[in-house]
Amino acid sequence: MDVRAEPNLSPYRTFTRAEWAAKRDDTPMTLAASEVAALKSLHDRLDIREVEEIYLPVSRLLSLYVEATQELFVAQKKFLHSDEPKMPFIIGVGGSPAVGKSTTARVLQALLKRWPPKPKVDLVTTDGFLFPTAVLEREGLMQKKGFPESYDLPSLLAFLADIKAGRRPVRAPVYSHITYDIVPNEWVEVDRPDILIVEGLNVLQAGRLPRGGKAIPYVSDFFDFSVYIDADEPVLRKWYIERFLAFRGRAFNDPRSYFRRYNNLSDAEATQTALSIWTQINLKNLDENILPTRPRATLILKKGPDHVIETVSLRRL
Repeated sequence: MDVRAEPNLSPYRTFTRAEWAAKRDDTPMTLAASEVAALKSLHDRLDIREVEEIYLPVSRLLSLYVEATQELFVAQKKFLHSDEPKMPFIIGVGGSPAVGKSTTARVLQALLKRWPPKPKVDLVTTDGFLFPTAVLEREGLMQKKGFPESYDLPSLLAFLADIKAGRRPVRAPVYSHITYDIVPNEWVEVDRPDILIVEGLNVLQAGRLPRGGKAIPYVSDFFDFSVYIDADEPVLRKWYIERFLAFRGRAFNDPRSYFRRYNNLSDAEATQTALSIWTQINLKNLDENILPTRPRATLILKKGPDHVIETVSLRRL
């Protein structure tokens, strides 16, 4: 559904870049240009202006959501006469491959950490919950890596349930984009953060409704707020190819790299290889599993061809 097509029927309010930038109000800029440069991914575009006009207002909105949720938690705790610990506020960040999810997640983490009273903000990617390559190969899922069935969903749900329950510490597996696999015996510990950002392709995935009213949890059930990074498919395809070519000149040189086989391709061969991977795997995943989750997001950031966010759509309360 195009959230801009039927403004009177849409559950979203859509803002131009200028309109959204005005929502910054008097929010101070807390990141230096050098820090902003360090947050962006290899192929992505990010500068101070993008942070000031888009991400500062987003962080201001999120701080209001966090404060309101904490107040509601205290009220419910009083109502229940409960002594359970404060639950972390969980933010989901989803979207297509090459759209800039990692950059957005890192920028939000950096900004939110500096909001008074400087909360503890952790970031986890769902890549760590992919099945190991050996399992994907055994199950014939290597050509569906990144599809919902390629993830260890029970482990991911258990991780989020433990986070929401306030257990400490909780461990998440680590994924290597060099070896294209889970790193054995390596974990990232999440120890009761105030805010947790969960970034991944299919974080807003739901699925078919179960028969008989049986409760089936989804990753998005644990989110208090969600962001979808959006761009048109031809633009995403172009970015994916550009990223592939950029990696070929850097990460593919590493002898541990799963993609080292592509290192000696000519520019034309590398471009054709990237296009083939996009068409056969990523486009199918986008059409079937990722794009349909866009209307479930709280906030949609729509990028133009130059990676600059052009419109912001916020779900109505």
